[in-house]
Amino acid sequence: MNAWWIVPLVALLYGCAAFLGLRFSASICEKIVPFEDGPRPGKPPTIALIVGATIVGGILAARGLPILGLAVFAVLIVSLVASWYSDVRCGIVPDYFTLVPLVLVLGIASLERNVSPIVSAVIVFVPFAGVAFFSKGRGMGWGDVKLVALGAAVLGLRTSVLAFSAACLLAVTIAVVRRRRHEPIAFVPYLAGSMAVALTVPVFA
Repeated sequence: MNAWWIVPLVALLYGCAAFLGLRFSASICEKIVPFEDGPRPGKPPTIALIVGATIVGGILAARGLPILGLAVFAVLIVSLVASWYSDVRCGIVPDYFTLVPLVLVLGIASLERNVSPIVSAVIVFVPFAGVAFFSKGRGMGWGDVKLVALGAAVLGLRTSVLAFSAACLLAVTIAVVRRRRHEPIAFVPYLAGSMAVALTVPVFA
């Protein structure tokens, strides 16, 4: 993958994937009634998400990732963009955006006899699931839990732990600054943002 046109092509494909994720998420959100005790509905930054996905695709291509790696990360990007939109728009993350790609990623890992994604997903899933269970979905929703499992499967254990720790710290800090510590917030943007950064910043690798 040394041809000069690979980088802009992959960047364009990632941008298109993000756009499709947004459209799919928007169509599903039209049928969802937000919970009364959920996060306040907001306006997702659609343009920023497409631009961000395009940049991520370009960086990954410039790093010379193989086609399979680019494809797996593209699936993650679609999931992150769609989940971000739905969480901000209606406070819910449908299983289409988390479980479906998670099954796909773990299926590929199983075919390659690679247990690392499965182990990473399980280890990261357990503590987040505990928070969701004991807080009855208020401290963290089950959609968030499924998303972190997907992120761990794709990013690996070490990288995902660093990314999710940063996301939690940032979310708490912003909630304190905005004096919204006791209000439910859309947590997916923090998770998705941290995972996107982890894909592109070498320090997380």
